[in-house]
Amino acid sequence: MTRIDFYSLESDSRGDRFLLTCRLVERIRGHGLRVMIHCPDPEQARHLDRLLWTFRQDSFLPHGIVGRADAGLTPILISPDGQPETEDQVLLNLSDSMPDFFDRFDRLCEPIDHDPAVKGAGRQRFRGYRDLGYEPRHHRIRL
Repeated sequence: MTRIDFYSLESDSRGDRFLLTCRLVERIRGHGLRVMIHCPDPEQARHLDRLLWTFRQDSFLPHGIVGRADAGLTPILISPDGQPETEDQVLLNLSDSMPDFFDRFDRLCEPIDHDPAVKGAGRQRFRGYRDLGYEPRHHRIRL
């Protein structure tokens, strides 16, 4: 069963869910795991792509947007639709809804920031996962 973790920013944290995503990706890659970031909005995907290149000057997060990067050689993929289907380790969800393919992953991470719409959609997903029989965990993060 997929482990589901919600990560929300502390009220005094600066930044947004994109910076939080970069931090989570860095930690996950530190464990040698592959990461797919579900980001169906093309503008947000480009923003995240740029942010991952500049997140830390002293580290490198090898990533790419699906269709522009070799998926076999790229351990961090930004995907609009859950492709490629061979990815199954860690999914980070930047969509407003529950991805219908989340259950093929060992782990699902849901980054939440201070935006009221993001919080509201996150609460709905949290309840939705519980209704499906999952027990999502919640973590507060300070950036």
